Amino acid sequence: MSPFFDTPAARFAIEAVREASILVRRVQREMIGDAITKDDKSPVTVADFAAQAVVAHRLAARFPDAVLVGEESAGGLKDAASRSTLEQITRFVQTVEPSATAESVCDWIDRGSNEAPATYWTLDPVDGTKGFLRHDQYAVALALVENGKVVLGALGCPELEGGVRPAKGGAGSILLAARGEGAWVQSLAEPNGKWTRLTASTSGDPAGARLLRSVEKSHTDADSIGDLATKLGVRADPVPMDSQAKYAVLAAGGGDVILRLLSPSRPDYREKVWDQAAGSIVVEEAGGRVSDLDGKPLDFSHGRTLATNRGVLVTNGPLHEAFLAGLKAIGA
Repeated sequence: MSPFFDTPAARFAIEAVREASILVRRVQREMIGDAITKDDKSPVTVADFAAQAVVAHRLAARFPDAVLVGEESAGGLKDAASRSTLEQITRFVQTVEPSATAESVCDWIDRGSNEAPATYWTLDPVDGTKGFLRHDQYAVALALVENGKVVLGALGCPELEGGVRPAKGGAGSILLAARGEGAWVQSLAEPNGKWTRLTASTSGDPAGARLLRSVEKSHTDADSIGDLATKLGVRADPVPMDSQAKYAVLAAGGGDVILRLLSPSRPDYREKVWDQAAGSIVVEEAGGRVSDLDGKPLDFSHGRTLATNRGVLVTNGPLHEAFLAGLKAIGA
């Protein structure tokens, strides 16, 4: 077992992501039933805020000077209209931190409202809203960034087993990666279980490339992805999947390519740091490659977004240059 598992940062990431993953699964189990309507986002709202509150509180206790850059802020929870939502969030936080009050929960959430300094942690408390609501794939994503580079990342994937096999209601997976130390997976349900090293696929044939595609089409340019697949002669059926769980699957060899092209409706959009940090290091440490659509490494030193990067291309490594060339050929 690599000694990096015993470093304070790695131990914190494992514990925090495991606790947050179990918490959001509890929210899902208790709040999402057969009667929920398609447009009811309250369960994921409660899960998002509760998970960020807990991780932020644990981070402050473990590393008092650490900065968290999180997806959520508590501003909207403090008005009268949101009182019942805040009460629900507080109730769930109290299941793991009994001292929590509505006021302290808001304070903990707002610890993630920072701009990014040179060194910071970044959190996506529930990545994959639609997957969470469907009891499908979603992830808790936490990463440590130093001087623009991700040095450690953890993913909690409650609906994956072995980091690669969809298993609704199963044991789940937690993945950990550190720069130069590899990418590893353990059962989410077994804190003392075996850690297994992950290795991306070695396929270099674009025709057989398995594209892991977002279920939510607004997140990318689906038409251009289709054009790219045609250009490269991709014959393998795409694998639809929400969230950074896709990065886990690619790292485990269950897929080969992930594309985040710019949606025509949002040509100036730039990725948020929490949407890419943890997943990117998991893939890279499994032998894959991550860049923007122009082949540049992702730069996490520009605040809360990847301001100098355009889109994202993630591959197993051997396929990367072919897909970059294909993107250039279709003008994406």
